[in-house]
Amino acid sequence: MGMLIGVLSMIIQTVAGFFTMTLLIRTAMRFMRISFVSQLGQFVLATTNWVVNPLQRILPSIGRVDLCSLVPAWLIQVLLVMVLALLNMRAINLAMLFGAAAIVGALNLLSVALMLLSGVVIVAAILSWVNPYAPIVPLLNSLIAPFLAPFRKIVPPISGVDLSPLLLLLVLQILQFVLQNSSTSLLHFF
Repeated sequence: MGMLIGVLSMIIQTVAGFFTMTLLIRTAMRFMRISFVSQLGQFVLATTNWVVNPLQRILPSIGRVDLCSLVPAWLIQVLLVMVLALLNMRAINLAMLFGAAAIVGALNLLSVALMLLSGVVIVAAILSWVNPYAPIVPLLNSLIAPFLAPFRKIVPPISGVDLSPLLLLLVLQILQFVLQNSSTSLLHFF
């Protein structure tokens, strides 16, 4: 029974992670005003329109922040925490579980966003060496440029090699470590 719950948990986490990441990509692209004309943009729209379009009538955007994409991403993480807690028989008080899930869901959403940003930085760095003219490179560079800018001011390129992605990845790893430990501590508290 334990292995079945483990497999079911893994499947649920994978599906939730996929939709959370896709919604976060949509949020980032809308925030940075990146066109959805690219193949990635079309994929993001096709996989998220089913949840975002109905919410556009209910949830307004706040400035450039697309709540129609961000709120469902958070709700997915909240539901994920609740389902995993119930599968593992951790929760007795549903009100406390929902409160903890709301907070841990927000922390997990931030952790997923940092993991996604780390992945984009790594892919952009690899493509800059292997195929700098790939059609997706301008989109990736648009997504990571605001995050790399502060590091480029601190450490200029050395012999033409930009070390700012390494510094950004280090900071992202530290932030992820802190968020994951905070989430774990919070779940054990409840």
